Amino acid sequence: MARAAVGKMSWEGYALLSARDANPAFIPTFIYGTAWKKDHSADLVHQAISAGFRAVDTAAQPKHYREDLVGDGIRRAIGDGVVRREDLYIQTKFTSVHGQSPDDMPYNPKDSITDQVHASVKSSLYNLRPAAVPESADEAYIDTVVLHSPLPTMAQTLEAWTALETYVPHLIRNLGISNTTLPILRELSSLVKVKPAVVQNRFYGGTQFDVPLRAYCRERQLVYQSFWTLTANPELVQSRPVLSLSREARVSSAVALYGLILGLGRTTILNGTTKKAHMEEDLAALQSLERYSKENPDDWQSYLEDFQRDIGDHVLLQ
Repeated sequence: MARAAVGKMSWEGYALLSARDANPAFIPTFIYGTAWKKDHSADLVHQAISAGFRAVDTAAQPKHYREDLVGDGIRRAIGDGVVRREDLYIQTKFTSVHGQSPDDMPYNPKDSITDQVHASVKSSLYNLRPAAVPESADEAYIDTVVLHSPLPTMAQTLEAWTALETYVPHLIRNLGISNTTLPILRELSSLVKVKPAVVQNRFYGGTQFDVPLRAYCRERQLVYQSFWTLTANPELVQSRPVLSLSREARVSSAVALYGLILGLGRTTILNGTTKKAHMEEDLAALQSLERYSKENPDDWQSYLEDFQRDIGDHVLLQ
């Protein structure tokens, strides 16, 4: 699959546009999500990479993630010769005190926000180091660190972001934000030196599917990452354009929904399946859907426009 030009919908993924990086990270459309995987994290990450996933999302938040085991799984895949580090997109998060378990944080909650960020990043670089030996942490880098959510005030959010900026573009290639609103994203973007490259939000009806926010992302070449895509949208899985596309393209309704969301442009999806067979099937089905869209462009466009109307997104693709 060819990599898409800037601004075009791509089935493979997108280059993250960073003014500070002459060789921007490439983010595949499917990202393996590692939340809630607990003690199975290493095995599942290894399976996902072996199945063909080339992007992994985690967080320095022991409450919901095992970032250390995610690193183990990545190192096993590298050690087995399945993949090279430079072929992977690895993303983690800084989570503020409010999102952490009180008795298990990667930093001292009494420290300043700046010091919390530095401790969190240091732990992430160690957890996601390329080799088992501790010294390899000196060679580690992270493609994107996402602010897990805005902090209670913009001043606090800016303090955390400013601390993260000190690592860009070498130890951290890009920055992003999750669980945000459009007003906060706009204000943050206007105040920082390193602009957000990705926005990771739950794609669901409760936020009207982030229509204005996604339009903002497309206009500024940010990548929108959809999570809880299936869990939060049982009605979309059963919607007419999704079921019609599923039937005609001979893919599951879940993959049909994934495909239509990707068709919205500058969008990627977190896929956290725990079954190796489903990992392989989802990746293969996405390729089948790409072929269908190219062989049946009019039908594909019709399904996509019906889907856009269903979610209130009337900004037609360029």
